Amino acid sequence: MGELARRTGTTIRALRYYESVGLVVPRRLANGYREYDPIAVRLVGQIRELMALGLSVEETRPFVESIAAGSDDADVCAAALATYRGTITALQERIGKLTAQRNALNARLDAAAGRVVSGRSAAGADPHRLIGRTLPALDFYATDGRPVDLAALGPGRSVIFVYPLTGRPGVDLPNSLLEVPGALRDTEQPAWFRDHHAEIRTAGAARVYGLSAQSTGYQRELAHRLRLPYPLIPDPRLTLAADLGLPTFTAGDMTLYERLTLIIADDVIEHVFHPIHFPASHALDVMRWLTKKRLPARTHHTRH
Repeated sequence: MGELARRTGTTIRALRYYESVGLVVPRRLANGYREYDPIAVRLVGQIRELMALGLSVEETRPFVESIAAGSDDADVCAAALATYRGTITALQERIGKLTAQRNALNARLDAAAGRVVSGRSAAGADPHRLIGRTLPALDFYATDGRPVDLAALGPGRSVIFVYPLTGRPGVDLPNSLLEVPGALRDTEQPAWFRDHHAEIRTAGAARVYGLSAQSTGYQRELAHRLRLPYPLIPDPRLTLAADLGLPTFTAGDMTLYERLTLIIADDVIEHVFHPIHFPASHALDVMRWLTKKRLPARTHHTRH
């Protein structure tokens, strides 16, 4: 049995099953070993070939019996033709069901894409006009599970870099998202903020966030895959864009954020980076700006 399994590329468990259903039956030797006729190699090969075409083990029976009976061509029998027809009919039914499922999913995708907030796009607005404004009181749940209130980020400087989207390895994005430059591998900016996170904090940032219009699931996967030391904020309804008039753009049926970075000092927008032409090195620009604009240390007065 072990030799037949090696020669046919199958498993001993499968050979025992073929034996139990009477397809490939060996002789039993006095010592309990199984001995197969040379034709067993062809029988097992026929079973595996037909199963790869979608037939069940039982449906291979007429073909196997034809070979065992000495036929050179296992296909030339009425039972074999009937099995082919039945298998093809079953496949056609499965294809019909799968096609219906695909069409239903496409319809749901189109309906969901149509509900994306796009009428509030402010693509022509200059984000630098936001300097001096306070952030709106918008509540989000970041990828670390913690609530984030943009109007109460805390003392010191906060960095929020806004980006369009990222893709998952091995997962196709909808055609409309493929129109976004670099969408399939656009992880450079989050990765650079990760690699320079400690330096950015040292340069004067109390905290760092990333924000995009992608869902929580996408954001969590990205944070886990890249092992980001800072949380991401999902804003799939573009609520921040609607409130502040942040610039967005349309790719197919989706509205996404343009790249920009907000520097917030004590809940007031202090600086805006926009446009961002080189996302991969943008973290260095932020670090240099923070170093130059480091908040002065508080002075302590001693009474005498």
